[in-house]
Amino acid sequence: MPPRSHPTARQQRLGAELRKLREEAGLSTEQAAALLETKRTVITSTEAGRHGVSPERVRRIAFRYECTDQELVDALVAMCGDRTTGWWEEYRDLLPATFLDIAELEWHARGLRVSTMTHMPGQFQTDAYARALFRAAIPPLPAEEFDARVAHRVRRHRVIDRPDAPDYVLIIHEAALRIEVGGRAVLRDQLGHLMAATERQNVTIQVIPFSAGAFPGSGQSILYAHGQVPALDTVQLDRATAGEFLHSGAHLCKYRLQLDEMQRIALDPEASLDLMHTISRSL
Repeated sequence: MPPRSHPTARQQRLGAELRKLREEAGLSTEQAAALLETKRTVITSTEAGRHGVSPERVRRIAFRYECTDQELVDALVAMCGDRTTGWWEEYRDLLPATFLDIAELEWHARGLRVSTMTHMPGQFQTDAYARALFRAAIPPLPAEEFDARVAHRVRRHRVIDRPDAPDYVLIIHEAALRIEVGGRAVLRDQLGHLMAATERQNVTIQVIPFSAGAFPGSGQSILYAHGQVPALDTVQLDRATAGEFLHSGAHLCKYRLQLDEMQRIALDPEASLDLMHTISRSL
């Protein structure tokens, strides 16, 4: 299979996991190439996500690297076997790659846990709210990219709408519910949209009130995507550079603990809904 000029986030993650398996086996790229009877450049291109790999080859690689975690191997096989084109690919030449990577990460996640401090989460933003956010960009976005960003942002809601939607837990700070992005009317409609989402069985929303004070992770928004197995979990931070996703064991543990603490200090779902209603009625 020829290399792709634009490897997807899923291809990059698969390559990173194959590299991790090689390193855990104590093999250099030269040794792995000899073991698999291929070229060193094929190993490096595969690990970078630039060279496609078949399910059969993933199993062969795992066998040669003496990986005994069959659940992980099966999950990696599923990653390379899914060749469907996601809706986000329509924006490949219009938006930064990280926009597409985040949408792809969300779509394939088994579950999502999101925290956001000052803005509504991308998966639930209304068209008017998203327009107001992107209109504030400096320098102003070109018209075509502006429209593409708004459309892409709103379409991220599809991950929650589909029949096999993942469980979604949102931990949102009270500040995000009160900042009048786009004005009072836009915020009122946005709050209504968010409150309607609480009626979904797979959606849980908890609000961190101002009274909670300081807490770990208060300076950033976090997207934690659960993979098919825990080893394939991924964290994406709003301050991360374009295309950067975190999936080392230390990072996953840190952000799980942060999100656990946020949920502990947040209002329960019923009290959170009451607060959203109170804020909406004040607008």
